[in-house]
Amino acid sequence: MTVTRAGRPASNATRAGAPPGPVAAAVRPVRRGDLEPIVALDARVTGLEKRDYWAALYRRYGASLRAERQFLVAEAGGRVVGFVIGEVRDWEFGAPPCGWVFAIDVHPEARLAGTGTRLLDAICAGFRRAGVSKVRTMLSRDNNLVLSFFRSQGMMTGPFIPLEMDLDAGDGRPDAGTAR
Repeated sequence: MTVTRAGRPASNATRAGAPPGPVAAAVRPVRRGDLEPIVALDARVTGLEKRDYWAALYRRYGASLRAERQFLVAEAGGRVVGFVIGEVRDWEFGAPPCGWVFAIDVHPEARLAGTGTRLLDAICAGFRRAGVSKVRTMLSRDNNLVLSFFRSQGMMTGPFIPLEMDLDAGDGRPDAGTAR
């Protein structure tokens, strides 16, 4: 039985009494022809079709020959059932170079078969080949599905606190809009 880095089964389908999952997916680098199913998967999950966004990501990460940039897909039964995108980032916020996963998704019908684990394992292997030993990600605090997935893979809260502010006029700062 395959286990995750956290020592848990790689998929719920391996547990006694669980229904068998879909065909195991193979992970490979993205191809231009994969964009349509990626756009469709993302639209299904997010409710937004972002064709231009995905084309730009393909140009930056999929067509790149740089080892520190990765855009991978999971393919099962001849169709794309998931993807992961990330890159090695150097010295952000004073941290040594590390891998960042900034997009991962698996088709709802292909979940619970270890596809997300295969995608994360593959991108982490690429990060190791690029010379880093740590991987990070960031997600919305209410995205329990993805949070549960990353925690099942052994990820935990890191040393950084994300901060943000609106850039609209009247953004809440006491002296917003005045020169300093």
